[in-house]
Amino acid sequence: MGTLIVIPARYASTRYPGKPLVQLRGADGVAKSLIQRSWEAAMSVQGVDRVVVATDDDRIKDASEAFGAEVVMTSEDCQNGTERCAEAFDSLGGGFDVIVNLQGDAPLTPAWFVEDLVTNLRAHPVAEVATPVLRTEGRALNGLLDDRRAGRVGGTTAVFGADHNALYFSKEVIPYTGKFYGDDEETPVFHHVGVYAYRPSALAAYPRWEAGPLEGLEGLEQLRFLERGAHMLCVEVEARGRQFWELNNPEDVPRIEAMLAQMGAG
Repeated sequence: MGTLIVIPARYASTRYPGKPLVQLRGADGVAKSLIQRSWEAAMSVQGVDRVVVATDDDRIKDASEAFGAEVVMTSEDCQNGTERCAEAFDSLGGGFDVIVNLQGDAPLTPAWFVEDLVTNLRAHPVAEVATPVLRTEGRALNGLLDDRRAGRVGGTTAVFGADHNALYFSKEVIPYTGKFYGDDEETPVFHHVGVYAYRPSALAAYPRWEAGPLEGLEGLEQLRFLERGAHMLCVEVEARGRQFWELNNPEDVPRIEAMLAQMGAG
């Protein structure tokens, strides 16, 4: 049946309007839009049969087609990336047994994160959705805590059970540890990586469910699955020396550009 990657992107972001078209300068000094860097990350994943950008905005459509992406237009009514992926998948007529939501604000997502995600979803028949989690070292955890102290959302953290079934996700830093960690010290806090792999049945069900109170409070789309009792598998991935960060706020642009320079990414 194969694997489809959908990159949902909308222009009218509440926190950061126009975010998909923000320019990010690479190590070679060349600037590329966030949506192009996210598409290039998706195209580097092995074992994927098709990659599409899903948007409701002509500016994003035109920019994406200019660098060679396939675009699926979706309605303005989609409340989040999962709903947009569901609509795009339906528009394409199905035909895939795994659909990956590679959100358009995560250009640093390593290919092996997605590859591990798809492999683990296929290996766990009970799981309806899978999502990667990355154990933080002190440097990343302190960055998350600094953002929260400044009133910014710097990332999402995840907690899960012994079977790696997700228990909760939050924009707060959980679990609480009360301990200071050195930059290179391993911590018990897991950074949630904003990528999802869905089985078609779970993706089709999602838009029919009303958003629950936890999703409303946190503004996290994945909580709709948990509030409905869906089995979401947290797949622990390895950084392999790579730094990972999502673009959530304008303040993240220099941070991501510094990471691109460190990686030598053009």
